[in-house]
Amino acid sequence: MAEILFLAHRVPWPPNRGDKIRSHHFLQKLMDCAAVHVACFADDKMEQQTDWIRKAELASSEIVVREKPKWRAGIEAILSGKPVSLTSFESAKISAYVAHLVATRPIDCIFIFSGQMAQFIPSNFTGRVVMDFADVDSTKFESYADAGAGPMAWINDREGRLLKEFEKNIAERADYSLFVSEAEAELFRKRAALSDEKVKAVGNGIDGAFYSALDVAPAKLEGCKSLILFTGQMDYQPNVEAVESFSNTVMPEVLSRFPDARFAIVGRAPTEKVKQLDQKNGTVVTGSVDDIRSWIEAADVVVAPLRIARGIQNKVLEAMAMAKPVVASQCAAEGINANHGEHFMVADTIDLEAGMVCELLAAPDQGQQMGTRAKALIASHYSWETQLADLPSL
Repeated sequence: MAEILFLAHRVPWPPNRGDKIRSHHFLQKLMDCAAVHVACFADDKMEQQTDWIRKAELASSEIVVREKPKWRAGIEAILSGKPVSLTSFESAKISAYVAHLVATRPIDCIFIFSGQMAQFIPSNFTGRVVMDFADVDSTKFESYADAGAGPMAWINDREGRLLKEFEKNIAERADYSLFVSEAEAELFRKRAALSDEKVKAVGNGIDGAFYSALDVAPAKLEGCKSLILFTGQMDYQPNVEAVESFSNTVMPEVLSRFPDARFAIVGRAPTEKVKQLDQKNGTVVTGSVDDIRSWIEAADVVVAPLRIARGIQNKVLEAMAMAKPVVASQCAAEGINANHGEHFMVADTIDLEAGMVCELLAAPDQGQQMGTRAKALIASHYSWETQLADLPSL
């Protein structure tokens, strides 16, 4: 009986951050179709040893702790002419595991989550390859290069250029390349000159039961009468830039009208730049929390003020699923099939962002109605069952 090899750049359980949420649900869907072997990286030994209720159902697994320092990956990239994104994820253990499986097991499909893992496709493998890029990563580095200066601009320009070529080569090898939205898929078709048939959009979903739970108690923040919320992994550069911009440029205007408002930045691993925002301009940095739903439940407005973003933002879908009004930047709203003013608000500029947040704080009934419409939209169009319905046929 045919078996599947699933490659992922992070352990796909528990589903506690954007990329892991997507990989987790893809993996579960594939496990319902066939025996699945998993090879992936862990950030540390604790993550390597994390259990999962369905782990015993896997045919086998190889979880390698990623220990290579960034400086070493950078040197190797320069010497080899490869992108740093690849040298950072090289692993003799995973290469050997994959080679052994392909030689000894009836692997007829390799499913790859995230471009870095495509380097492990054996050159002699003749079966089906499904590549989930999710986002066009190379364009992210191109954006960093355009916005930067000095050595980092050169580094990001090099990364974007090399990744673009790598992505194109892998997509030509793959039977299908998947992206999180039709906008990302169309962008890649043009960059790689590939057909609609080979490049497809498979969107992110939401666990409706989890985000509709009625027993979630709202978080409490002393002295706060209006809570504005941002959620996300807080060592991710676009998230860091987003909260810096919002705290420094939007919150002063919000506070001038709503002096008891607070901007909560909720998410694990805040960088030093993020920590320095704490207690400034009504900003509160929480770090990791036990249940993100308690903070979403407490929020009056959820914001996604990203200046650089790719694909679909889970933070927006999660807030909408909990019937919260959302103010998103143009790029953070991209890929979500919702209407401005009906399901969420989309701000083209920072000034508009501030105005929209204040509008919602001043008219909570308006926000409640918008949230109700948003929740209905998510329930009807953004369940994982709906989004992954075609995955078995691919």
